[in-house]
Amino acid sequence: MIRRATKEDIPTILEIFNDNIRNSTAIYMYKEQTLEDRLRWFEQKQASGYPLFVFDEDGEVAGYATYGSFRDYPANLYTVEHSVYVHKNHYKKGIASKLMHAIIEEANAKGIKTMVGCIDKENIASIKIHEKFGFLYSGTIRNAGYKFGKWLDLVFYQLDLDGPKNPQEN
Repeated sequence: MIRRATKEDIPTILEIFNDNIRNSTAIYMYKEQTLEDRLRWFEQKQASGYPLFVFDEDGEVAGYATYGSFRDYPANLYTVEHSVYVHKNHYKKGIASKLMHAIIEEANAKGIKTMVGCIDKENIASIKIHEKFGFLYSGTIRNAGYKFGKWLDLVFYQLDLDGPKNPQEN
């Protein structure tokens, strides 16, 4: 079941996030987050009106998805960057696809025009799921990060949505 995240979900979201920091190049960070860090992040999501969904499997958070500002400039109001993460104990169950579907639907309903995925070039599974949902490759930043003793390339994928009925320049 996909539902809105609650404060009670944050410890498991933190576990998923920190596992990705420790063991993958999905997040270009070195230092694990604290519970306080993730609680602040959760509060910022709520205050900004950005969604945070969890995939609940028998009362356990098996993954989460969200989006937020792509660049914090007024003209980028209708563009978001999204994230989808699945708990390592729940890989290959289709959870990422279900979360991706939910976050795309939410963005479309909110009048978002462009959804951006920033993906480590070696994360083939993430690239494939983006392509499955119609995201198109839109560029690479070579040597965008350095982690695990090597330089990392960051690829960008974008999905064009319906956008707002009456876009405004705010």
